Amino acid sequence: MSDPGGAPPFPGEPPVNAPGGNRRFRAGAPPREATSWGTTALLVALLLVVTSWMTLRGVEGALVELRVGSVYTDALLVALGIAACALLLPALRSLKIAREGTAALAAGDVIAARVAAAASRNLAWFTFGFAGALALLLIVVQFLIANNLAVSRTFFLLPLIASSFWLILRAFWTNIYIFCVAEVLVLVWGLVIAIARLAPGAAGKPIRAIATLYADVFRGLPAIINIYLIGFGVPLTGLPILKDFSQETFCILALTLTYGAYVSEVYRSGIESIHWSQTAAARSLGLSYIQTLRFVIVPQAVRRIIPPLLNDFIGLQKDSALVALIGPIEAFRQSQIDVAATFNYTPYMVTALLFILATIPLARLTDWLVARDRRRQSAGGQL
Repeated sequence: MSDPGGAPPFPGEPPVNAPGGNRRFRAGAPPREATSWGTTALLVALLLVVTSWMTLRGVEGALVELRVGSVYTDALLVALGIAACALLLPALRSLKIAREGTAALAAGDVIAARVAAAASRNLAWFTFGFAGALALLLIVVQFLIANNLAVSRTFFLLPLIASSFWLILRAFWTNIYIFCVAEVLVLVWGLVIAIARLAPGAAGKPIRAIATLYADVFRGLPAIINIYLIGFGVPLTGLPILKDFSQETFCILALTLTYGAYVSEVYRSGIESIHWSQTAAARSLGLSYIQTLRFVIVPQAVRRIIPPLLNDFIGLQKDSALVALIGPIEAFRQSQIDVAATFNYTPYMVTALLFILATIPLARLTDWLVARDRRRQSAGGQL
């Protein structure tokens, strides 16, 4: 430090109190005691470990009651109990480092004390995070085994899962067929509506009005009403060609009209996000309006809207279960038949599992595309 007269602390260095002079770093207050964090983390970890072992004992009793227990299930439960004890390791480490920080502070090493306190808190929060996740898992398990396995018997009856799975899986192929065909049609139909809404000039005003009316109507119309109107109403009209459509075709038509309205707005937002200079440059080169859209605007817009498009397709996959309302034997309808025969809701859970398994890959693909686009932007266009 400089002396009271303002002399520089080192040769050639301006005085501390002089304008623009360098200020030497001064340590502030000593770090707070971190032992309480480690102690709290250890107590939380112990509580969760004890709760885990109690829950596993309950699961063991449930397996015995269901007559599915064996040496292998017992070994698995013991392994899970030992794995739960791993939660104690970061808590013990946090407490140990906190004590090291206390010793460093007592020895006058403030820097080491601060580092130890920060590390101890980080390990404590690590323990709290995994303890929270374990607590949620234990709540779910307790819910499943509560009331003499009432929930498990109602929704997860293993013999019924085995007997109904293949029937529901075969019916699920109808869902796959419907939403795959509908997705292709929605891509094309949504782009047509988006281009119609962007028709230029006074001549395109009627087209824009019709496209806007369609988007407003079908976005405001619930999908279930649309399916009923098309699936039950159109066959009653006796119109040529339409009256001979299959139920699956009516379902595809209803979903295409409904989701085409949503996807058209996604397309339109992507097209309008392209800077006007792209259109001006293309037109100056002699390209027509349609050629500009085809070769310049739409390819750039589609790259930007892939994530929201995939999110709409996830919704389309789930809404394919609504087609059960007009008769096709798909997964949901087959599960309804099984539930009516067994008075148990396990087939519904099988159907839910199949839809989840079909949806998760598309959801992860959406996340990957978003992350790739973010990396490209942050790296200056490099993948």
